[in-house]
Amino acid sequence: MGKPRFHLVSLGCAKNTVDSESMAALLAGAGYASTDRPEQAEVLIVNTCGFIGPAREESLAVLRELAEGKRQGQLLIAAGCLTQRHGAEVVRQVPAVDGVLGTRRWMDVVEVVRQLRSQPHPEPLYHLPDVPTVGSDERGVARTAVQGPSAYLKIADGCRRPCAFCAIPLIKGTAVSRPPEAILAEAHRLQEQGVRELILIAQDTTDYGHDLGLKDGLATLLQDLARAVPAIDWIRVLYAYPGYVTDRLIEVMATYERILPYLDMPLQHAHPAVLRRMRRPANMDWVHRTLEKMRSAMSDLALRTTFIVGYPGETEEEFQALLDFVAEVRFDRVGVFTYSFEPGTASEPLGDPIGQDVKEARRERLMALQQRISLEKNQALVGRTLQVLIEGHGDGLSLGRSYRDAPEIDGMVIVEGEIAPGELVQVRISGALPYDLTGVVEGATG
Repeated sequence: MGKPRFHLVSLGCAKNTVDSESMAALLAGAGYASTDRPEQAEVLIVNTCGFIGPAREESLAVLRELAEGKRQGQLLIAAGCLTQRHGAEVVRQVPAVDGVLGTRRWMDVVEVVRQLRSQPHPEPLYHLPDVPTVGSDERGVARTAVQGPSAYLKIADGCRRPCAFCAIPLIKGTAVSRPPEAILAEAHRLQEQGVRELILIAQDTTDYGHDLGLKDGLATLLQDLARAVPAIDWIRVLYAYPGYVTDRLIEVMATYERILPYLDMPLQHAHPAVLRRMRRPANMDWVHRTLEKMRSAMSDLALRTTFIVGYPGETEEEFQALLDFVAEVRFDRVGVFTYSFEPGTASEPLGDPIGQDVKEARRERLMALQQRISLEKNQALVGRTLQVLIEGHGDGLSLGRSYRDAPEIDGMVIVEGEIAPGELVQVRISGALPYDLTGVVEGATG
């Protein structure tokens, strides 16, 4: 007989992708083989997302689809964010689920599978202990997800911020940082694999090391990484928290060329009253000063942020303040979400008084403004040469990303000619679209 097989579906954000890859590595180490075909697997696993309503519905839909095709002897395990908070509800809606595995002990996936396969289980097995995901229990498995020439590297998990709208602390628990030596060891391994881009992720990267007693932990970690893995060309930081982008962090980012002048700092709103209702940092003077410092230190800085529109109590005046702020600051990338009511969060007493039609209209207005800004910023790049990391090619064209583009959430650079994935090439920008650029390889003749 061959190896038992597992089929794993990963939903949600890059942090979930890392957990999925880590579970797959643990299963592979225990003698299981991965398969893309669910009908061939003995074990079906869905790493769910439970962040907002649409994500929960998608997770349940995937579970139902696998449940419908489930054959005798197959196991269906619901893992991840949705099950951590709503495990019993998941089983109620998808009775074919055999096991429930939360976010805080995903590293126990092999034990859960073994227990389900070795013992009769007339009732689903719930494995939801309330202990941290990362930190002391490294298990010797990587906390990475490699996607082509890039790799996500998780440096911490959980969150200790009090944002009123967010369920992540309820799902993940408080912030727990990974030991620096474990992160550096993984970066070395990724360098040996030929990874060109390292993307640091956590619920809040700027909180890294707080629980380890480190001051300016992210800045120190970035400096150590820049020195330790010289063959990795790009180091990118996602998910910074307003108020915790320190002068030292800015200095380190500006000092090391391979630390990209790119920062994703979700601000969520720009009106102090809305931010206070959100329990978010409301000092907009700090935001302006910090953005000025960053742009002064890094002339080519690319800034990404996200906003929530339609938060309970948001007036037209408060929304207009957000529009004015975006027009003034001119971010490179902006994501806009309509408020999603989350039971159990601190914002629950506020209800959900703003109609979905108003939320959607505000989202469209903000996105229309940002689209104009994005196009103007892209047009200003025409004639310049940017380094582009190629991810794929076909039909005489290649797709890649510049330092301004994080995978999956930002734009692309469309390059003439077919170039091998993983190549870093100098591209002369010849055209601009609202979100993407076009160009030709420097020195290429056509």
